[in-house]
Amino acid sequence: MDQNFTFLNSFADISEETYIELIKFAKLKKIKAGTQLIKLDEVTAKAHLLISGTLRSYIITESGKEFNKSFYLPVSFFASLTALMTRKPSEFIFEALTDCTIYEIDFYKLMEMCEKNLAVNNMYSKVLESSYLKQEIRMVELISLDASERYLELQKQIPNVDKLIPQYHIASYLGITPVQLSRIRKNSL
Repeated sequence: MDQNFTFLNSFADISEETYIELIKFAKLKKIKAGTQLIKLDEVTAKAHLLISGTLRSYIITESGKEFNKSFYLPVSFFASLTALMTRKPSEFIFEALTDCTIYEIDFYKLMEMCEKNLAVNNMYSKVLESSYLKQEIRMVELISLDASERYLELQKQIPNVDKLIPQYHIASYLGITPVQLSRIRKNSL
C-alpha cells in the first residue's frame, strides 16, 4: 500500500479494504500558498489530511490582529473540530503557507463509518487523542515557559522552522512581536 495507509495504521490497525473505503470519500487536492481552506465563520463538513506543504490555523481579533494557533506539517490531520462537531461556524482560519497537497475528507461520512467499523472508530479515537495531547502540551508551554523557551521547544518540534515558516507567523505563534523573536534568535546563535 502507500504511505497514507502506513500513516493511518500508526493510529490503529485498519485493513486494506477499510482503507479503500475511506479513500472513496476523500478527494486529493492541490492547494496554492495563501489559500484559506477553512474560512472564518464557515460552516464546514470537511476534515483534511496534509500530504505535503505547510499550513497554519489562526484567529483574528476584532481589531484585526492575527494569532497563530497551530502549524501543520506533513503528514498530519487538521480540521476545525469544534465547528464540525457542533455544525457551527469556524472560529479559526486554516491557510496554506506553501503549496500543499491534501486529502479533503467528508467528516460526516467518516462518522458514519466509525459507527459501522470498529477499526475506523479506533483510528478516529487515536487521532483525537493525539490532537488533544499536542494541544495540552502547547497550553502548558504557553503558561509555563518564557518566550525563549517556547521558541526552543518549537525548534525541537519543527526542525528548520525558521526556513519553513515566516518570522512574523512564528512570533505570533509564540505570543511575541517579530522584534522580540529577532532578539531571541540572535541570542540563541
